[in-house]
Amino acid sequence: MITASKSKVLTLVRAATRLATFGGTHQVPRVPQTPRSPQTTALRRFSSTSAQENLDVPPPSEDKIHLTESCVKRLEEILERGEYLRIHVEGGGCSGFQYKFSVVDDKTNEDRVFEKRGVSVIVDPDSLEFVKGATVDYTNELIRSSFQVLRNPQADHGCSCGSSFSIKL
Repeated sequence: MITASKSKVLTLVRAATRLATFGGTHQVPRVPQTPRSPQTTALRRFSSTSAQENLDVPPPSEDKIHLTESCVKRLEEILERGEYLRIHVEGGGCSGFQYKFSVVDDKTNEDRVFEKRGVSVIVDPDSLEFVKGATVDYTNELIRSSFQVLRNPQADHGCSCGSSFSIKL
């Protein structure tokens, strides 16, 4: 597995963008930010039993990971004593980077630990650069149940399944 700091990744992305636009007028299309339609809001309301609609989480801060009540409740159910939910960011997915979740029983001195009601989420320093200020939620839908990263201030946009994202430049 290859890891890189956010600054190295940004340098590579900027260089690739310059190469793609060199000698031409090619522009990267941007999707305009528009308010949600009533259909989108209704679909979201009926497709998930997560805490997305009423996140009981303070406004994001830059150096923390926030956990929803749904996430904490599920972690209380699945984690044994001395286990953690690890969030790891790696290259891949349909948007450039992807979130990986795993239950582990070891942590390093460099890992940041985020705790709520006795459950802990750990993130390595490189991955933290990509998720700081984000909210971790647990969703239970008809087709899947999973942990997801929501409201990631480091992400430009993500894929429809919510497991990959691109970074803000």
